[in-house]
Amino acid sequence: MEHAAAATAAEATSVSPDDVCVLLPTYNEAETIGEVIAGYRREGFENVLVIDGGSEDGTRKIASEHGARVLIQSGSGKGQAIREAVDAIEVDYVLMADGDGTYRPEDAVQMLDPLAEGYEHVIGDRFADMQEGAMTGLNRIGNRIINRTFAFIHGQDYQDILSGYRAFTRESFDRLTLTADGFGIETQMAIECVKHEVSTAVVPITYRPRPDGSNTNLHPLRDGGIIFLELYRRAKTNNPLFYFGSVGTVSTFVGFAVASYVGYEWFIRVPRVSHEVLAIVAAAAVLFGVQLLMFGVLADMILSFHREQIDRLEKLEGDGRSD
Repeated sequence: MEHAAAATAAEATSVSPDDVCVLLPTYNEAETIGEVIAGYRREGFENVLVIDGGSEDGTRKIASEHGARVLIQSGSGKGQAIREAVDAIEVDYVLMADGDGTYRPEDAVQMLDPLAEGYEHVIGDRFADMQEGAMTGLNRIGNRIINRTFAFIHGQDYQDILSGYRAFTRESFDRLTLTADGFGIETQMAIECVKHEVSTAVVPITYRPRPDGSNTNLHPLRDGGIIFLELYRRAKTNNPLFYFGSVGTVSTFVGFAVASYVGYEWFIRVPRVSHEVLAIVAAAAVLFGVQLLMFGVLADMILSFHREQIDRLEKLEGDGRSD
């Protein structure tokens, strides 16, 4: 009776559960993976794919016993696992979650609803209903900084770009250029959605603490550094003014600071002290910074022109098809 009621709930969306594959990347999730799979099956989603990164605690066996299809990834890292798994998926829609029990299968329908409305990518916002103990204070602060940085650099506020609860069309995933192997994959997906204008929706979800006995595979400092580096590196093509301008501003500021020190030592201090080498360094830093700022402005103008041309071509193609 419970299974039938849940199946009815899943079918309430126009995205049929038969057209959805629930993707669960795992690594040593024996404590939770069985209940996670059972939860999605209770919601009416029979197609569950577990992509395992070489677990040594029986994760794969438990997943198979609960009715999931299990693949062992050929490489390492969550990003590589997701790319490999999606290549093995043949249905139109993918619902991606974690195998640690922090995401609720009951939120699956509202994750899929925007796809039925025409969106191509959906991000579950964990901060909408984050239960006590689900995230440490340090991780909360880090997530907020990363999200604000992303919004500033890439011009879109997706609320929670590090969320692992995603729903997307198989076709839109193929348009993304994804190279990250580790936990930077979520950040890269968000950046690529902006770059390729993939229509993206954000929906509120519940984020639960890990059950007792389940250990996280996330390393906050290391993975946080990778994420910030990815944000900055990808700004080169999405926001060149920030990419070049930030370094140019720092270089110019350092140059003026050194020049001020040299000026103080020569014009104010008694006796005078000359710093020829520092003066050359200051001049070089200012020139380098100004050049980078100019290059950033030019690159931004070229990018804007390129986007305008793309929009015009797409409009002309649309007019041609309508004729």
